[in-house]
Amino acid sequence: MKLALFDLDHTLLPIDSDYSWGQFTTRIGWTDPVEFTRRNDEFFADYQAGTLDVHDYVRFATEALRRHSPDQAAAAHERFMAEVIGPNLQPQALELVQRHRDAGDQVLIITATNDFVTRPIAQAFGVTELIAIELERGLDGWYSGEIRGTPSFREGKVARLQQWLAARGLGWDDCDMTFYSDSTNDLPLLERAHNPVATNPGAALREIAQQRGWRILDLFPESA
Repeated sequence: MKLALFDLDHTLLPIDSDYSWGQFTTRIGWTDPVEFTRRNDEFFADYQAGTLDVHDYVRFATEALRRHSPDQAAAAHERFMAEVIGPNLQPQALELVQRHRDAGDQVLIITATNDFVTRPIAQAFGVTELIAIELERGLDGWYSGEIRGTPSFREGKVARLQQWLAARGLGWDDCDMTFYSDSTNDLPLLERAHNPVATNPGAALREIAQQRGWRILDLFPESA
């Protein structure tokens, strides 16, 4: 199997969808703008530094969502897709995904952002296979704020991909794997991929890619 794996935020999108969703919920009045922005910025800085506690972050990031009904959440996300994600679906990213699809590759998005935020985004890219942080549901059927299973973050992306392969009767050696990512948080999976591609990389990943001879792809050169 030829497998094309894509990180999402700052890889296929020039923005961070999780962070942008948080900003959006503040804009529509779901959160206190000062306090939410302060905490959101702190978590984002931790993510960039590689020190994020993903469980604490998911509890925080889903707090406003959990105070609203599923219908309200769906309506808000539809508006988020139209107002925030749609304008950031860049032709060059859509074309990259389509090239792999046209070549017959199995395309998969693997992200540390939760599945509520990202599944409609993956669908907008025409991608049906998504590995994302899965949100646990409580007895009432709505999100509890906890993560179900292994979070697809750092080493967790390797574990979740291994589970995905095993469910299809496949192992690492059965795939020719290309992985596109912007972040050093994804080094565990970049190092396992046959064809790692540092995509819109930050300075740290760009340096590592140059040292190791990995391909570097600046999809969004205006923001590089």
